[in-house]
Amino acid sequence: MDARVNFYGNPLGAKVVKHLYSASKALVDSTLPATIQHLVEIRASQINGCGFCTDMHTKEAAHVGETSLRLNLIAAWREATVFTEAERAALELAEQGTRVADAGEGVSDEAWANATKYFDEDQLVALASLIAIINSYNRINIIIKQPAGSYQVGQFS
Repeated sequence: MDARVNFYGNPLGAKVVKHLYSASKALVDSTLPATIQHLVEIRASQINGCGFCTDMHTKEAAHVGETSLRLNLIAAWREATVFTEAERAALELAEQGTRVADAGEGVSDEAWANATKYFDEDQLVALASLIAIINSYNRINIIIKQPAGSYQVGQFS
């Protein structure tokens, strides 16, 4: 199984990804907790059906200590007892921000208000940006059919 195009090896593709990576790096250095970032990246990737990003972000999360129980329950977070209220608020925002066309109104005022209970303005900006960036990566990988399964932790560091 091969990608339709070597996007990451293409000079223009590499340039695009370099800019997305720079934006991602700003978020890694933000005050939004890394655990929240991993959960959001994984959930958006699951919703979008991006195998490559789901593979990458679950492996990276496991590498920094995320448990297999929590990783296995991300898709069913509403019925799981292993997530904090802040994590639930972030996952709800990630879902609504990813399923924009499905939700009709996009992100609801209720989901946003709930997130404001747990995150300050900088963290909310980071969260909104993270959702947008992971959706961009997901869409590139889905369009080019980037295969999943071979990602190695730290591969893009």
